[in-house]
Amino acid sequence: MRRSCVVFWIFALSMPLAGISSLAAQAPNGGAAQASTPPASSSATSANPLVTLLKSPDAGVRARAARDLGKGHDASVIPALAEALSDPSEKVRREVVLSLAQIHEAAALDALIKATQDADDDCRALAVESLVGYYTGTVPTPGFSGFVKKNWDRAKSHFSSDFTRIDPGIKVEPKVIVALDTELKDRRSRYTAREAAKGLGILTAQSAVPDLVKAAHSSDEDLFLEALNALSKIKDLTAGPPLVDLLDSPNKEIKQEAAVTVGILRTQQALPKLQSMFENATDEKTKEKGLEGLAYLADPASNPVFLKALWSYDKAMRTSAAEGLARTADPKNVPELQKAVMTEKDGDTKLALRYAITAAGKTDYLNDVVDELSSKSHGDAAQSYLVELARTPAFLPKLYPYLQSSNATVRRRLCTVLMYTGDQTSLEQLDRLEHDSNGDVVSESLRAKRAIRARLDAAAATPKTEGH
Repeated sequence: MRRSCVVFWIFALSMPLAGISSLAAQAPNGGAAQASTPPASSSATSANPLVTLLKSPDAGVRARAARDLGKGHDASVIPALAEALSDPSEKVRREVVLSLAQIHEAAALDALIKATQDADDDCRALAVESLVGYYTGTVPTPGFSGFVKKNWDRAKSHFSSDFTRIDPGIKVEPKVIVALDTELKDRRSRYTAREAAKGLGILTAQSAVPDLVKAAHSSDEDLFLEALNALSKIKDLTAGPPLVDLLDSPNKEIKQEAAVTVGILRTQQALPKLQSMFENATDEKTKEKGLEGLAYLADPASNPVFLKALWSYDKAMRTSAAEGLARTADPKNVPELQKAVMTEKDGDTKLALRYAITAAGKTDYLNDVVDELSSKSHGDAAQSYLVELARTPAFLPKLYPYLQSSNATVRRRLCTVLMYTGDQTSLEQLDRLEHDSNGDVVSESLRAKRAIRARLDAAAATPKTEGH
């Protein structure tokens, strides 16, 4: 999938995240092995023979013991693992971090935060990924040690963005954000700083925005890219203006990626430079990114540019043009969009044109957009388009009949759309899917309802300004 469709997912999903109930109480940092540990936990820990092996004089034995303790997913061994973070062997400490991540308990967070201060680069990177994985459910697995550095070295010239984000409504402990932000600023290791930047984006860490903006100006190209990717996920609009200077960078990749990011961040100051990039760049890639940035910015003044680009020989430009017209949502553009959709051969662009026509108020192609949810090649783009359309409350009821689709993939993806856009009226619709014949649909409907309720609760708790 072209990057504009994937980045659109960030753009479409970006929204204020409502908080939900806080996590379970945390264990004292590094003190899990102290005498103050609850007796029941101490008893359970001492009953596990693997804990004794953590004291073996053989580092290999200690490493295997740490690894096996994680496989048991037993929270009672967290104190012993936390103590083992002081082991003199880097291999043992890495296995300890992996085990803490595998146990996946809130009580392990303090120990993982401690591991972000380790002298070993791999250990710190594993700790960062494990902290993020606590909230996403994706954690490093045994055998991961040493992979991070090799992966970054291998990917240096082939950067590929990760677009994972936490679900709406998930509350992240502030101390976790502080730990990642500290690692971002600690430049002992380039790849651990990059891992921290990626993690801050995944956790939508708004408090880290100033430091991510600084990282976006780093001489480390991969850190720069991760920082921009993170800022695109967080979507704090105040981050846009300090990034405009990157549009003048002599480095083409910096300029190109910055163009997309400032567009996502709706940075109005970037409009003249983005238009200049599109009109005056000597290479096609820079022209494409300039137009893509304009499409995200969606200033009505760009409509003539988009209408002209609808007929470009470059399908990426045609797609960006259609998306730009969708976001400006001017009904006057419908005749030209209808003419374009009738002649378009490329699947990505045709879907974008149908989205644009729907956004302009005509629902002739809504069925087609919804049907594409089940497509392997266009499903993600269709989902992101529907999320953006469903931001308008009046559009939500138009989606509800499709929740009864005979296609389980359509039903599941519509639940995801509602997770990000649904309101009180959506809850009853989702209730009907709790007994769906497809387990994935049931799971996604429950996720959607949790997110909607969290959003409604947060809105109710927000003080109303007098006169509004």
